[in-house]
Amino acid sequence: MKIIFSPKCLEYSKPNQPENPERVKQAWEFLRKKYEFVQPRTANKSDILKAHSREYVELFEKGGFKGDWETPNYPNIYEYAKLSAGAAIMAAKEKGFSLMRPPGHHVGINGRTSDASSLGFCYFNNMAVAVKNILEKYKKIAIIDFDCHFGNGTAEIFYKSGNVLFFSLHQWPQYPGTGWINEIGKGDGEGYTINMPLPRNTGDDIYIDVLNKIVPIIKNQFKPNMIAISAGFDSYKSDPITSMNLSTNSFYKIGKSISDNFKKFFCCLEGGYDTVNLPICIYSFIKGLDKDNYEKYEKSTKSSKYLWEQYRKRFNDLKNTLSDYWEFQ
Repeated sequence: MKIIFSPKCLEYSKPNQPENPERVKQAWEFLRKKYEFVQPRTANKSDILKAHSREYVELFEKGGFKGDWETPNYPNIYEYAKLSAGAAIMAAKEKGFSLMRPPGHHVGINGRTSDASSLGFCYFNNMAVAVKNILEKYKKIAIIDFDCHFGNGTAEIFYKSGNVLFFSLHQWPQYPGTGWINEIGKGDGEGYTINMPLPRNTGDDIYIDVLNKIVPIIKNQFKPNMIAISAGFDSYKSDPITSMNLSTNSFYKIGKSISDNFKKFFCCLEGGYDTVNLPICIYSFIKGLDKDNYEKYEKSTKSSKYLWEQYRKRFNDLKNTLSDYWEFQ
């Protein structure tokens, strides 16, 4: 798999910010010895406008973007954000992995969504920009977002679309506070948003169980022509800003599940803030996508009986909510 990366994404930072250059730098230095790297091209304004309103984009152009503590108005952030969006477009066309920052899945059409307290480290929605730029070619695209935080911006952008299915696994409760089971889409998009909110401390066993139940629905009933993966690794057990309990083995199995069921896919990096372990999390995931032999790096994690009870209740609620749209086994 080709890795899309430019060292320019390491040029901006802020003290004590979890979304910092080191997380991507460490991953790049580990992966560059193993994979082919490709320099991204900067997205142009028309590319960005396919996912965002003109008013929002021109805030950056005209210097009116104010940002917030999590998502500051760094010098030249417009250029960095366009480069990250351009890398996502390239990943979609090359069927590669965009190893770029800033991430993007919390940004809606007009920037901050009405139900979020901040932009969550994001400026432009890289995934949405990429999907919008290839949708005419592929017609039906499924987005799988396994970041620990609900991708509220991506969900909003495609909430009324029947051509793009959005499936998210995420911790709940957790920022941004949305992504509940009853958020299923609207209008032409009704039924095409599938949210599986998981309790804190969820382990590998439950996470993979969700995939084993939902991936066949995406494959056999929605039948997408392309899979777009918002790859967030902040569900890893030692991530500093979340409370999930995944091992690296889960990320391998996620990648393997996707490559076993779909022929065409691409990825964009979202979260993952354990700078020491992020490289091996990403590597494990790519190994799964490539169907390479995998040597387990650590013991798989298991969820408690209580967590299984919570999960089964939520999954039954999901089945009942979406039974008019999809057939669950």
